[in-house]
Amino acid sequence: MPATHSPASAEVGRRIAAFRAKAGVSARALAESADMDLTNYQRIERGRGNPTISTLLQIAVALEVDVGELVTGLGVDDLQNGRLPYGYTELPQRRRSTRVVY
Repeated sequence: MPATHSPASAEVGRRIAAFRAKAGVSARALAESADMDLTNYQRIERGRGNPTISTLLQIAVALEVDVGELVTGLGVDDLQNGRLPYGYTELPQRRRSTRVVY
């Protein structure tokens, strides 16, 4: 069984599964409603896919929830393998050199 794509993908998949269960619909019915292939939908729900924002929006519309409910609260610790966005750092900003060049 393959591992999840990232902690964020796993959490989004868990939330999608919870909303789907609450709605009382099957994975097949939701995938069809979201105009998605069932296999692709199942990969996302299991946290093994890396959906685009458009795909998340399709799923949210099919679930009749705000797309924000699928991603709210996720942060840098949820990124794949601890990957950080370019330029992101938790270190204090370095001061610019005060050296004057003439």
